[in-house]
Amino acid sequence: MNRGPLTRGGAIAAGALSVLMLAACGGRAADDSPDASGESAEGYPVTVETLFGDVTVEDRPTNVVAMGWSDAETALALGVQPVGVADWQGYGTPGVGPWAADLFDSEPAQLATLEPNLEEIATLDPDVVLDTRSDNSQDRHDLLSPLGPVVGPPPGVEVTYGTTWQEQTRQVAQALGEDERGEELIAELEAEFETIREENPDFADLTIAVGAYFDGRYGAYVPGDGRVDLLQNLGFQYESEITDMADGAFYVDLSPELVEVLDADLTIVFPIGDTADVLHEDPVLQGIGSAEDGRLIIMDDPALANAFSSGSTLGISYALDGIVPLIHETLGRE
Repeated sequence: MNRGPLTRGGAIAAGALSVLMLAACGGRAADDSPDASGESAEGYPVTVETLFGDVTVEDRPTNVVAMGWSDAETALALGVQPVGVADWQGYGTPGVGPWAADLFDSEPAQLATLEPNLEEIATLDPDVVLDTRSDNSQDRHDLLSPLGPVVGPPPGVEVTYGTTWQEQTRQVAQALGEDERGEELIAELEAEFETIREENPDFADLTIAVGAYFDGRYGAYVPGDGRVDLLQNLGFQYESEITDMADGAFYVDLSPELVEVLDADLTIVFPIGDTADVLHEDPVLQGIGSAEDGRLIIMDDPALANAFSSGSTLGISYALDGIVPLIHETLGRE
């Protein structure tokens, strides 16, 4: 997972100015618009409510740049292929998980995540910039705004990167003129969750904790993060002091003496940028109650861990196929 501060202050102002100059020198010609007559496509313009105010998309986008976490996968699920993709999970070209990669007809431009290269994005001549799952900062929104209408998180999102998959699907669908398909995707995935809950009513009696091992240390996810939300949508309960430690973040770093807070009726931990061997052998992790009692899942499969972290309808559906059998095995079921 990428970590690091956004570019701030004078760098933002200078970058925005250079993008405006680039756009002035080489913007799209009038007859290159989706409708050469100058009329907007049916249903446009549309106004999307975001955390940073209303954003208007004047016409059906043809050049879509996906900057937010799993925005590209969401667009692909809606039948739209972004021309530029920020690869948050380090997949490599085309910047999305294997459950979505085949939906591209051609390779999109690969874009930076935490520190966007404005000049590079501007060359893609975006009609809309999707940034619906982000750090929720005004600075990032202001940085991207000179490039075109920026569709950010919906109003009310408080946890960083905390836009739910339902909210993300609706934000992206509205911007791309695919509201009906968006609701279909939501209904299909919610039906998957409902079926699993009905088949496993005892999940509701169990608490869960979700952790990761990154750069030599552990951390924990809290409600509002897609991984925890996925398990809660399966019926599991989240009861932990970790939430109080988060202070609006989706993830909390844990010192070795605090790894014990990952103890729950069911604990899931996965490595980021490392193999799972260290987790199987680490006495700190293996010493928590859920590990000693055989209630710890160490997610060894990188593809499954990435799907679990994806937060897109496509990735979540893939993740459910792998996670539910792991839970059954860990809980001693057939």
